[in-house]
Amino acid sequence: MTDVRFYHLTVKRLEQALPEIVAKALERKYRVLVKAGSRERVEALDTALWTYDPASFLPHGYVKDGTEADQPVFLTDEDANPNNANVLILTDGAASDDVGRFTLACEIFDGNDDAAVQAARTRWKQYKEQGHTLAYYQQGDGGKWEQKA
Repeated sequence: MTDVRFYHLTVKRLEQALPEIVAKALERKYRVLVKAGSRERVEALDTALWTYDPASFLPHGYVKDGTEADQPVFLTDEDANPNNANVLILTDGAASDDVGRFTLACEIFDGNDDAAVQAARTRWKQYKEQGHTLAYYQQGDGGKWEQKA
């Protein structure tokens, strides 16, 4: 079964939190697939990963860059896994029917959006019924992640 972590944004926006989560995954030598809700969001997240910290670099790409298989982090709005990632990060309400093929799946959702919170609750129940291991993190003061469940 897959470890599924829910990340409840309450302080930082996705564009601020995603680079931190991706960086942690890369530190652990994971390959990462980030799935967004649309091609426009993929492009916005690409920009966010390039510009979040001028002193660091997160190697990544998306379909316009080509060489998908070589990318340690690949951004997409499709359900394919072209970079053979073992970590899936779902953003913007994006879903995947293939969560079970990853070692780790992360659901990042906006706690200020009632629909996103409700959708996350629904997916929590689905993952639990499927037998995945679940963990829940919420941003505390200053945006630091605190494990709640």
